[in-house]
Amino acid sequence: MALSAVLKSEWTKIRTVASTSWTLILAFLVTVGFAALFSATADPSKIESFDPTATSFSSMQFGQLSLIVFGVMVVSTEYSTGMIRTSLAAVPNRSRFLLGKMAVATGLALAVGMLTSFVSFFLTQALLGDAGIGIGEENVLRAVVGAGLYMALLALFCMGVAAMLRSSIAAISILIPFFLILSNVLAGFEATRPVGQYLPSNAGSRIMLVVPDAFGSPETPYGPWGGIGIMVLWVAAAVIGGLLVLKKRDA
Repeated sequence: MALSAVLKSEWTKIRTVASTSWTLILAFLVTVGFAALFSATADPSKIESFDPTATSFSSMQFGQLSLIVFGVMVVSTEYSTGMIRTSLAAVPNRSRFLLGKMAVATGLALAVGMLTSFVSFFLTQALLGDAGIGIGEENVLRAVVGAGLYMALLALFCMGVAAMLRSSIAAISILIPFFLILSNVLAGFEATRPVGQYLPSNAGSRIMLVVPDAFGSPETPYGPWGGIGIMVLWVAAAVIGGLLVLKKRDA
């Protein structure tokens, strides 16, 4: 099957499964909703190293739960239903099949991520009033675009892990603690921070900061784009791992 046909097929699969659509909608609603709530109740004068731009993405940890589920379900649902055999019979080239699926899902996650980041930014800046900042200020557009890029990379990383594990329960059980607990714990203690700062979420989220030490964030040996670069390496490793597993194991 040609790549264009694979992409069309995967688009049809994703848009016709209600659960995957709802996870993206929830990612948008949760991220924007909680960011607005935090901005409406924040008192910038009492916050050390206040970063109005980063405030727009203060709820990203909540929204990324939905993105984790989205990335996992895009890949693992076919295994749980047994449809993976039919899909691979239609597309014998396994690399083309998986990369086509990931390309469509990542494109959707990127579109939702950009919509989320821009809506969240403009809404929260309006709520911050005089403490807000314009998108034309230095490094602000980079942070807003970077937040959308972060969401897409997060979803793609989860797809790679799901392809390796081939189980929704196993993948979600590992990924949620990894992003929401392990990353925060390792980054929260001075002894473990040198390791924690190189985990994908901690490194990638630096792109969303305009003030480097916003909200007491520790210094890192890399900048915003360096952090995204580290996250890209994690994503590449997950995708390659998923491809190798798909090629070597029976469906």
